[in-house]
Amino acid sequence: MNSFETDIKRAFCSMNFLAGLLIECIILWRAGFESELFQISVPVLASLPYSTAWLGDYQSGYIKEYLPRCGRTSYILGKFLACGISGGSLLTAACLFSLLTGGGEDVKWKLILIFLSGMLWAVVSATLAAAANSRYVAYGGAFVLFYMLVILYQRYFKTLYCLNPVEWYAPEHTWVLGDMGVVVMLTGIILLIGILYYEVLRRCIDSV
Repeated sequence: MNSFETDIKRAFCSMNFLAGLLIECIILWRAGFESELFQISVPVLASLPYSTAWLGDYQSGYIKEYLPRCGRTSYILGKFLACGISGGSLLTAACLFSLLTGGGEDVKWKLILIFLSGMLWAVVSATLAAAANSRYVAYGGAFVLFYMLVILYQRYFKTLYCLNPVEWYAPEHTWVLGDMGVVVMLTGIILLIGILYYEVLRRCIDSV
């Protein structure tokens, strides 16, 4: 069984994805890309599509039927990739909609950064949810971490602009390698989160 293909379909066809996309489109239409409302929405809405998929399988007992047919590694990678891709795609699709409707010209060259930022916060949410075994942590944990980083940057480490998560999708400072430097950093963090996610789910699965 192709676990990744199944998870992608579940993520993109979910009501959470459609609801999150609609809300993000409305936010961009009414408030704009540079608004604080959009900043708040990034970690929250990116986590909506698929960050709690593991909990759903685990708590319903579905994993006992599904896991033997796809294998542990395939199962975990499918969940991780589908979560990240759907979270990043939600934000990117909303920004594309904003461009097509005549707004958000400043977004045009930042779509890859927006996608990676959405992917990052989606997988952070999924990892927190699996570690805490809580849907509330999935939807709120990434938001709390996002604003903790904002506060640390604004109050204590103003020269370390790489700490500011807003800088990750809308850089205002000059990064080493330009926007590619942001891409490299986000990709590295996502890979590290992926390793952590794999270890957390592997331990949970071993106890099933």
